[in-house]
Amino acid sequence: MAQNVLISTQSIHKAYGNTVLFKDLSLNVHNGERIGLIGPNGTGKSTLLKILSGMEQVDQGKVSANTRTSVAYLSQIDNFPDGATIRQIIKAEFPNHLEKWEIQKRLNEIQDQVQFSDLDLSVQSLSGGWKKRVALAAILARDSDLVLLDEPTNHNDLEGILWLESLLKSANFAFILISHDRLFLENICNAIIDLDHRYKQGYLKVRGNYSQFIQDREKYLSDQRSEELTLSNKVRRETEWLRRGPKARTTKAQYRIDKAYTMIDDLSELKHRNNLASEAGINFEAGDRRSKKLLFTRNLSKSRGGKLLFKDLELFLSPGMKIGIMGANGSGKSSLINILRGELAADSGEIELAQGIHMMTLDQTRELPDADQSLRRALAPDGDIVIYQGNPLHISTWAKKFLFQKEQLDLPVAQLSGGERARVLLAKLMLETAEILILDEPTNDLDIPTLEVLEESLIDYSGALLLITHDRFLMDRVCDQIMYLSGDGTVKVFADTFQLIEYQRSGYKQEKPEELNVPRDNKMRHQTLKSLRNTSAKVERDIGKAEARKIELDKKLHDPANATNPEILTECSLSIEALNTEIDKLFERWASLDQEIAELNS
Repeated sequence: MAQNVLISTQSIHKAYGNTVLFKDLSLNVHNGERIGLIGPNGTGKSTLLKILSGMEQVDQGKVSANTRTSVAYLSQIDNFPDGATIRQIIKAEFPNHLEKWEIQKRLNEIQDQVQFSDLDLSVQSLSGGWKKRVALAAILARDSDLVLLDEPTNHNDLEGILWLESLLKSANFAFILISHDRLFLENICNAIIDLDHRYKQGYLKVRGNYSQFIQDREKYLSDQRSEELTLSNKVRRETEWLRRGPKARTTKAQYRIDKAYTMIDDLSELKHRNNLASEAGINFEAGDRRSKKLLFTRNLSKSRGGKLLFKDLELFLSPGMKIGIMGANGSGKSSLINILRGELAADSGEIELAQGIHMMTLDQTRELPDADQSLRRALAPDGDIVIYQGNPLHISTWAKKFLFQKEQLDLPVAQLSGGERARVLLAKLMLETAEILILDEPTNDLDIPTLEVLEESLIDYSGALLLITHDRFLMDRVCDQIMYLSGDGTVKVFADTFQLIEYQRSGYKQEKPEELNVPRDNKMRHQTLKSLRNTSAKVERDIGKAEARKIELDKKLHDPANATNPEILTECSLSIEALNTEIDKLFERWASLDQEIAELNS
């Protein structure tokens, strides 16, 4: 199929007040493309989709679409007429030229695709995940050439995400979707667009899946840092020439003077792009409790609204254990968390909690105590100084750690986006110390750079973790095991999401997955091995990062441009010495972990 352009933008600008989302943004969308649109929060991803759909106008520039291109847009929020049925919603979207028999044929096909058992159900009676399916069914009825989907996986359970993956893999339309689910992007996209001010064009488009994007992005940013070093040397030489005064310049062509000033401007812009912060600094602090038993539940059961959520549930938490909790929406995940926190009573069973244990929780509501208070007071309630890990930090430094600008500090938190509110709550959690950390859907509204930092922080966290998420990538990277609430009252345990999905695909024929049949001692050994391997992989990555930093410092130390600058030379030497010490310690830790793994395997 020829790669025809469906829609394109030419040098478009869009700003809200003093906040520039993008400028001179030019891109093309071709038929057959399945594009994942990513980027830090606040770069204009949702706005770009609305512009492409015609719902919003640009400040400058032009949006052009093929005259035969039909575009459909799926919002984050699903709005349906009161009392409407699934059938009514879908039929309202069919083109007017279709005959009755064609409409019925398409309706049957869509019902099969979306897996509705009854089209005459009221939409208001459905869960959030099934409402999203109704919205997608309406999109399918339009038979569009290009579909724009804004966060279609948000608030969806694993079953819904897998269904959506299958639907989009077989789609006969091009699409652009915003998602922070990295495995979802990996499985369905053939192109990634990253909206980020770090790129010269304001975005980076990579043809391929998410893994290919990661490789190309690192190469692009590495090349851009090298370009800064090369340009910096050129600017230094030209600056020295300019400083010699008019007499020395009289024999020089005017174009060299103009070129010198252009290079200075280019270098300033390049430095700005390379220094843009794209990752929040997230690090949770665990207490120093030595107790091996932080929390234990025995025969825990709970029903709500006449439905059995779980029964005979046993959970054991000790320092360093990281357990994921999964299940369909409504299966009882949040109820279990509320029982453990003492906010909901169990129907039966016991909970043993070590004395003086402190739990920290980030729940789905993301509610801040006072939505009218300023960001400044939300981040630092007692003044302009916060105490983090025993050290005082000014509010501007603390805000920057979570990607907030000084200009935002006096804004009311009610004006913050969902992702920004999540970062405020994470900042509040980081000022506390707790032995048990509970995160209920922490990935909602977070961008990928923030997710990556959250992931590393959770891997490093030395306390016990309970993580509810439908993000398979995060779950498998962080958790040692998954507790699955199956919806029929039974609780099953899996090693990872791959094992869970295989169990679901088998049609639940086996009574228990193989992992459940192993003796308890072997199961604990398996969990310990997985935890040690995750830690070893993290230490290995830290070694790589430290060695890469050492190479950069070594280049800086031996750069002729710094040969006469004692401050830079001293700073580089001291930093290299500190890195050598750090690398030695990391190698010792790595060897120790390998020894522990070998002993457990023997």
